[in-house]
Formats: sequence, C-alpha cells, structure tokens
Amino acid sequence: MSRKTKSARLVLEDGSVFEGVSIGADISVEGEVVFSTGMVGYEQSLTDPSYCGQILVFAYPLIGNYGVPALRTNAQGIPLNFESKKIQASGAVVAEASMEPSHYTAVQSFSEWLSAGGVPGIAGIDTRKLIRLLREVGVMRGKILIEGTEEPVQDELKAHAPVKLVSPRDVVTYQGRPGAPKIALVDCGVKANILRILLNAGAEVTRLPWDHPLDGIAYDGLFLSNGPGDPKACTKTIAHLRRALSESRPIFGICLGTQLMALAAGADTYKLKYGHRGQNQPAVETESGRCYITSQNHGYAVREDSLPPGWEPWFLNGNDGTVEGIRSTKGPFRAVQFHPEGCPGPRDTQFLIEAFLQEAEAARGSI
Repeated sequence: MSRKTKSARLVLEDGSVFEGVSIGADISVEGEVVFSTGMVGYEQSLTDPSYCGQILVFAYPLIGNYGVPALRTNAQGIPLNFESKKIQASGAVVAEASMEPSHYTAVQSFSEWLSAGGVPGIAGIDTRKLIRLLREVGVMRGKILIEGTEEPVQDELKAHAPVKLVSPRDVVTYQGRPGAPKIALVDCGVKANILRILLNAGAEVTRLPWDHPLDGIAYDGLFLSNGPGDPKACTKTIAHLRRALSESRPIFGICLGTQLMALAAGADTYKLKYGHRGQNQPAVETESGRCYITSQNHGYAVREDSLPPGWEPWFLNGNDGTVEGIRSTKGPFRAVQFHPEGCPGPRDTQFLIEAFLQEAEAARGSI
C-alpha cells in the first residue's frame, strides 16, 4: 500500500542538516548517531539491544532489497531470525530504501517494518558525506525530524542508562541436558544468538538482570553479555563481578562484557571517536599473530595501559590497534570486544564460546 511521502531531516548537534524523506513511523526521535559498514543483516543489526538509544546509519547504499521475514521463535521463546523481539535502535538512516523486496521469506518491506515497530527512518540523504563527517568529528547526538511531528526531547534513560531498558526484570532459567554445565548469564542486552549457542550446546542457562547479585546463584561458568551505553554506568554489575573475579570459576564476556570485566579488574575504559560497527573488522590474537575477521558493535574500549598486573591484551584491532580482548594470567577469565556469535557477520571465532563451555563443564562440581 502506497502512502504520501513526507519530508524528513537529520539534524546533528554540530548544526549539520541532511534533507531526505520519511520511510518509517511518523515520529521524530533523538539519539546518538552512529554508523555500520555492514552490507547485509539490517534486520539483525536493528534488533540488537546494543543499539538501544542510537540512530543507526547504514554505509551500504541500498537497504531492504531482501525485505524482512516474520518473527520466528524456538521452543524457549528466543527469536530465530532477529536478535531480539523488536527494533531496538531509535531510528534508521539510509541512502536508498528498497520498497519492493525480493526474497521468499519476506513478509514486509524495510519501510513497513520500521513503521510497524514505531521507529522512524530517513532515506535519500548522502550517507557517504554523513559518515565522513562522523569519522572526522566523531559520533554525536542528533535528531530525525519528520514533517508534521513534534520536536523530540532527549530521553535521559536511553542516553545515559540504556542497559536498564534492555535487561530483563526477572530471573529466567532455561533447562539444559542432564549433567550439562550451569551458566549464569548477566544480561545487559544479550543478543539472541548468544542464547541459542549456549542452549544448543545443552547448557542450563540462568538469565540474570544486569544488576542482579550473584550470591546464591549456582553456576559453573559466568557469561557477561553485550549491551548498550557507557560501561561505567553499570556500577552494580561491576561490584558483583569484582567479587566473582576473586573466585576460580570460568568467566567469559562479549563486547560490553569485556569493558565490565576490565573495570572490575581495576582497568579503565574510554569512548572511541566513532566506534567499530560492521561485519569485517580484523582482530589479531596477540600470542599467535593470527588475524580473525569479526563482527563488531561497540563505541567504548579498554585502555590497554590501564590493565593491572595479572591481566593482558588477548586480541588487538588490526586497523587501529585498540584492545579487542583481555584475559587474566592468573585465572580462567577472558573476554572479547567482538562478537563470536556473529548475527550478522562471520562466526569464525565461535570456538571461543565453545571453549568457555568446555571450561565450565570441567569446573562442574569442583567448586
């Protein structure tokens, strides 16, 4: 069904204005403007909880050509083709949106999906120019303003504490196979494929809110999830992790989980100029020198020279040398900034999650 095209503008906090047309919901929003270099996987990216509070700019010039499939879930209610059950980003910015998708699984166009999710989008702007600006100046806040809608105001929770919006409120336990390791997952906005991998391996997973104490939780291994925002805002999580690091049970973190582990260990984190978001980021293992192509989505990083004694870099970014993973030399504690589970992107490093599960299984009953 066609609709009347409305004009739209993307206005950045430095005063830059990009004129375009509306392709999503008739609502104006405010958020941090970031960009991703991925060619595909827009439905997985936009449903990634790590994008909560952000306006996502797609570098690839044509978005939506294969449409959007229907939401499907497994027996445990976990999405199979998205990374959560709804669009998490505040808005989407594209050069061109395909209005006539061509794929046998498609049930909606990209624009229809945005509209149904109550998320605005803007198309018809020079995304190359926009991304060059963000690379030179750094990411900044901005607004998508849709013709005929009210000016948005900053959502303080999304801007400063988005983890509270994407983390579950209650503890949820997924049963595993008999004798399988018990994994406590600190959910700061976990992607669905992380859960799928853990459950497909047979693990029993206890999914905890971001600020839930670990006291009284029976587990063989602790998993720290990805999530949005500044890691230093998660003070309760950091305090809980500090106590967990004094024990000997395996701990593994992904993305935000890396930053939280570093802070709990006594290291420092900082905000990157424009972050790493895409599906072809090189991560070099420090010991072997081997380079892996990884999926990444993070705007903060661990300050390498702040790592305390007993900790070392595990992976470094092949482009800018920033820390992509840390590990303890004294205990089974490791974490990576990139996404071994992919979705979207390669899963060349999924073996890291599998290695953690093997460690947790070996630790079962020994604590």
